[in-house]
Amino acid sequence: MKQRWWRLLGAVCVAFLLLPSAPALAAPTFKVPFPCGQAWSGQTRSDHSPANAIDFNRTNDDGDPVVASAPGTVDVVTNLGDTSYGRYVRINHGGGYTTYYAHLSGFNVSVGQSVGYGSVIGYVGTTGNSTGPHLHYEQRLNGSAVQARFNGTLALYWGTKTYTSDNACSGTTGHGTVNTAGSPLTVRSGPGTSYASVGTVADGAGVTIQCQTNGTSVTGTYGTSTIWDRIGSGRFISDAYVYTGYDGFIPGVPRC
Repeated sequence: MKQRWWRLLGAVCVAFLLLPSAPALAAPTFKVPFPCGQAWSGQTRSDHSPANAIDFNRTNDDGDPVVASAPGTVDVVTNLGDTSYGRYVRINHGGGYTTYYAHLSGFNVSVGQSVGYGSVIGYVGTTGNSTGPHLHYEQRLNGSAVQARFNGTLALYWGTKTYTSDNACSGTTGHGTVNTAGSPLTVRSGPGTSYASVGTVADGAGVTIQCQTNGTSVTGTYGTSTIWDRIGSGRFISDAYVYTGYDGFIPGVPRC
């Protein structure tokens, strides 16, 4: 009986050890956080706080637009005054990944807004604990700053390097305005009314459309349409309630 017990215990241990671990979620493809074609000097240094952050500069950059480095949802827009990050924005990209944009002179987004590549989220400034205009930029995983990558390539650590942005160069995102005549528009986890509700978008809100696809037919402000717009990871809204300037698919925006 004792031998049988040890054999059973050994089989359980082997089965446990052979269970595959859950695969880690892949990082988003982060882009340089400035409009397409712009060249910026990015500096890293070991005594930075946090050390893996990058300070971006270029000549006469005060007030220059800062754009989202990957699609996501804005979850922090705040002003710490003359301390720390000053005015800063945080974008949640899902899978534990976030990006920080600090020392801004002003904001161009609000909490809960979906953004895509090339979406202007604020403007370079020198707020907070800053000695001159620049963008303090971070990529974080589960709250901890990690060494930044652009297009999957590790940034230079430690030193200064010129980065040329290809952010939204292909024009692969679209833009629209929600029009529901007052009611919030339900956001679904997929392209159809049978998918779970994952939030709402306010009437009159601007949205960045990452891709479009066919789904459930919906009759809304702009007629009947089967087109659904993805405005974030696992976030879809019916195009029947979105003014894009086009009756069908937006030219240049990819299909989901």
